Amino acid sequence: MTQVRNVAVIVGSLRKDSVSRKLAKAFGALTPNLKFNIVEIGDLPHFDQDLESDPPAQWVRFRQEIADADAVLFVTPEYNRSVPGVLKNAIDVGSRPYGSSVWNGKPGAVISQSPGAIGGFGSNHHLRQSLVFLNVPLLSQEAYLGNSFALFDENGELINESTGEFLRAYGVQFSAWIETISPASATAKAA
Repeated sequence: MTQVRNVAVIVGSLRKDSVSRKLAKAFGALTPNLKFNIVEIGDLPHFDQDLESDPPAQWVRFRQEIADADAVLFVTPEYNRSVPGVLKNAIDVGSRPYGSSVWNGKPGAVISQSPGAIGGFGSNHHLRQSLVFLNVPLLSQEAYLGNSFALFDENGELINESTGEFLRAYGVQFSAWIETISPASATAKAA
């Protein structure tokens, strides 16, 4: 029997009607063998090493939620050919204090989206560059979703069939990747 893995989901947009948040929820619904938990990042104070002596409660909460997860999924828009500042801040907060990064060794995947045709290619690759440095073993299959504003109806439901098929297949690959990277943790948690 395959264990249900807990996946921390980091959504790179704070907007209430965020396409990235809709996409994260749709991906979760299409990948039922994983349990997805959206970890909020909008309340994280900007990283400032001077605060490490008495870290803000939001940092402590965020770091614990990531540490408790079996894997991490990033779903992000592209801002100016890169990641949103709030997402970069979350990455920095999780990477500190030095030597205690919550990202270290945690299997991950990246889905980027944009209303344009190239689907957030720039944000996807900038994010991957940071995550590789932080030793997040990333699923090598890349996921860029263009024309993203047309993928959902007014209720936030995914209406594009080919995108649904792609996400379902990506979920299968991500699930297999988590098991490849973390087989020992499944045994330890089952015991």
